[in-house]
Amino acid sequence: MRSNHSGYSRLTTFHKLSAVGLAATGAAALVFTVTGNAAAQTQSVGIKPVAWNAKAPATVDQSTLTRHATDAAAKAKTEADTKKKAAAEAGRDRAKGAAAGRSEARKPVRVAPKSYADNLDGWISQALDIMHAKGIPGSYDGIKRNIMRESSGNPQAINDWDVNAQAGIPSKGLLQIIDPTFKAFHVDGTSWNIWDPVANIVASCNYAAKTYGSMDNVNSAY
Repeated sequence: MRSNHSGYSRLTTFHKLSAVGLAATGAAALVFTVTGNAAAQTQSVGIKPVAWNAKAPATVDQSTLTRHATDAAAKAKTEADTKKKAAAEAGRDRAKGAAAGRSEARKPVRVAPKSYADNLDGWISQALDIMHAKGIPGSYDGIKRNIMRESSGNPQAINDWDVNAQAGIPSKGLLQIIDPTFKAFHVDGTSWNIWDPVANIVASCNYAAKTYGSMDNVNSAY
């Protein structure tokens, strides 16, 4: 073989190339052996081993898996219990609200007592309310007209000269009613005192309703 350049030999088909790998030992060497007419030249080139970077799969402990599953189940149960408790509380609140509504509905309606003036107009108005509640007919105008004829609106008026007075039972009050008639036609809820203006009107109107159909139909002594 002829050398083209000093220190270098051209490889031909007669040359042999051998490589020996030593990867198993963690090191590698590539050995070139050149054989030719010249003296055999051997050159070794060191190759740095390549590190194995792949990680082996981690091994999960069975107790860890069990613990995680238990924790997840406990969390799910807690959430379910919380929702169930909230739903139960909401149901109780609705039930309480409904019960309160029913209780309010059952309460009797209380009407504040009506006030009446302590005069002829007030006495007639109060008497009419009682009469209407008891089903006794009569009107404001009819009652007032007869009161003015009988007593001129004086609740203490008394007749001490007519036949009733001569019999010892004088006519008394706004509508000049005698004691026996007052007692016979007295209306519950009113005073038993014949001089009470409201009681006097109601009893007199009750008598007139039974005898004449209504105080409105009375136009003279009755």
